[in-house]
Amino acid sequence: MRGENMTVIRLVKRAKRGNKDALLQLINEQQDDYYRLALKYMGNPQDAMDAMEEMIVSLYRHIPTLKKNDAFYSWSKTILVNQCKQMLRKKARVQLLDEWESMEVASDADPITQSEQRIDIEEMLSYVNVYQREAIELKYFHDLDYQTIAEVTDVSIGTAKSRVFTGLEKMRNRYRGERDD
Repeated sequence: MRGENMTVIRLVKRAKRGNKDALLQLINEQQDDYYRLALKYMGNPQDAMDAMEEMIVSLYRHIPTLKKNDAFYSWSKTILVNQCKQMLRKKARVQLLDEWESMEVASDADPITQSEQRIDIEEMLSYVNVYQREAIELKYFHDLDYQTIAEVTDVSIGTAKSRVFTGLEKMRNRYRGERDD
């Protein structure tokens, strides 16, 4: 992990000096994560790719302002999420994380079981508000830490934690209530 972190720091320093190849190397390292995150917000592959392109342009323009070189990936994902939100506002769509491509389902599960699991998860998330849903999905489907979730959603860490905890509690209570019926 330490070696990877040093490589990231070195590449960020080179990118800050205008080295486009270094920036592209950084992006390529996590391009699948970027794509899944953009797809969650945008809802379709074309819009996800457009958001990623805009993110790359923004990263190139603003990388000199990055204060902590080792925070490149959380910073870049924040930029991507903000770009997605901006694009959604421009299109006047209020659509949030409605696709589940990045959801990890057991690889040996058949397509019917996978569909049933997606439906179950979608139903459970329908019992929480949009902010709780967003925080839960960022935490458990994108494996982001609370600090990054707070930055991405522009709230405090306490609020990010509260949204995840309260949302999960609502889902648990709803699940228990259905099982008792």
